[in-house]
Amino acid sequence: MTIAENLRRVLERIAAASHRAGRNAEEIALMAVTKTFPPERIREAYEAGQRLFGENRVQEFAGKAGSLNDLSGAEWHMIGHLQTNKAGKAAELFSAVDSIDSLKLAEKVNVAAEKLNKKVDVLIEINVGSEEAKSGVTPDAPELQEILQAASELRNLRIKGLMTIPPFTADPQQARPYFRKLRNLGDKIAAQNLPAVAMEVLSMGMSHDFEVAIEEGATCVRVGTGIFGERKRD
Repeated sequence: MTIAENLRRVLERIAAASHRAGRNAEEIALMAVTKTFPPERIREAYEAGQRLFGENRVQEFAGKAGSLNDLSGAEWHMIGHLQTNKAGKAAELFSAVDSIDSLKLAEKVNVAAEKLNKKVDVLIEINVGSEEAKSGVTPDAPELQEILQAASELRNLRIKGLMTIPPFTADPQQARPYFRKLRNLGDKIAAQNLPAVAMEVLSMGMSHDFEVAIEEGATCVRVGTGIFGERKRD
């Protein structure tokens, strides 16, 4: 299967899942996750119509960016764990950081964006399974409210919503409660009517479980292997 064919199949699956959930497929963004994939494969996806891309590592994307800067209209998001010492480079390379997991990191990205005279969209990463080995803010952590309450002071950031990676399970249905938990958390935050906080995006669901995520309210799904094939293991 070519990347174009894979993209078409993924979009068909998004449409089918949306129909089952009584939703409009056009409301759901497809993000192509390009971790470990070379620029020529990314370019192939772009030529097939893909415009939204997610990278996991600042250093890796820094090595690719020069080969991709002619892709007009392409949007690049940082979706992996971001160390505070790389916040400046991330603000430079990406239009959005979808993995904010502390107030300190949010402040670092904000300062870097201010120096660059740009606005950076951000999502707060939620560790819905409270897994010790996984980054993200747990749903009941005080730090979550600290980030939200500080939003109006982070003038070069736009908090757009939440992102999560649920505990891995081979059965996509077992991820459903975690996706529902994120949706409910988003609803609770939206009900607070906090200044400078918009709960417009729920980024959840990957290649093996994105259909369940859509049924539970995802507005963005992140697909890598479903588009590009199996990646090389680190």
